[in-house]
Amino acid sequence: MASDPDASAAALLTVDLSKVYAGGVRALDGVSLAVRRGEVFGLLGQNGAGKTTLIRILLDMIRPTGGRGEIMGLDVQRDAVEARRHVGYLPSSPEFYAQMNARQLVTLIAGIRGQQPDPEYLASLIDRLALDTERRVRTLSRGNQQKVGLVLALMSKPDVVILDEPTTGLDPVMQETVLDLVREIAADGRTVFFSSHIMHEVEALCDRVAVLRAGALVGIFDLAEQRRLAPRQVTVHFGATVPAQALEGIAGADLVQAEGTRAVFTVTDGVDGLVKRIAAFPVVEIEAHEPTLEEYFFALYGATDDVPDGSPR
Repeated sequence: MASDPDASAAALLTVDLSKVYAGGVRALDGVSLAVRRGEVFGLLGQNGAGKTTLIRILLDMIRPTGGRGEIMGLDVQRDAVEARRHVGYLPSSPEFYAQMNARQLVTLIAGIRGQQPDPEYLASLIDRLALDTERRVRTLSRGNQQKVGLVLALMSKPDVVILDEPTTGLDPVMQETVLDLVREIAADGRTVFFSSHIMHEVEALCDRVAVLRAGALVGIFDLAEQRRLAPRQVTVHFGATVPAQALEGIAGADLVQAEGTRAVFTVTDGVDGLVKRIAAFPVVEIEAHEPTLEEYFFALYGATDDVPDGSPR
């Protein structure tokens, strides 16, 4: 697990953030995060883990019981209005004035924010998301309403983009378009903080991922570093039977199983030693399996049956 970056370089910061609701329900328990500028940072956890509570505190929609939060160095309570000027936000279930169309909503929200979007960028968003801006929102499907929310969240090119389940209701082609937009935001030096229950999206996009469980932070993964350091399973299929003793004592590779023409290794420090040893035998195929984010997640949660339907949210 990776340590957080220097708080002075953080686009988004929480320090010992806690939230206790009436009846002693603890939604957050001392969560400290520092998200770098230009980083794509993922938030994972099962239903009720505290993800939405954390986001709402950062947007000053609710107040914490303890601790504090910052966006671009601004206290999210003391400097709430100024902090929100740096943020584009897509909630998990966006709601709009039903009688308005997307074009009218863009004008309204831009006026409220006091930030007129770049016309060229706005037109590009609308085109790439294939959004009909003239139909009233109440007539739009769930997926098209999601597109309206995405346009409103991204149109001002905010420094920090907070997305809660951004691809909900979208078809696979449009999901990929959204992932491309996220990558472009990060490439532009801006920050994306997003929650998703779709593991492959998080794994494909994120630099780091935090896992919440019952309001507590149980792990932060630097995905690139985790892939580099984590043991991987390598299966070698030989053209003939190889005695197990000939495959033992390999630097950086532990023999797990050798049966007939198949051998399984756990590799922890590169494959150089393994490749040099098996080169002495007829090799038909090599299969390598890297631990997935889903496996990391379930390892932290302790058991898969802790997560409803196997889908953390």
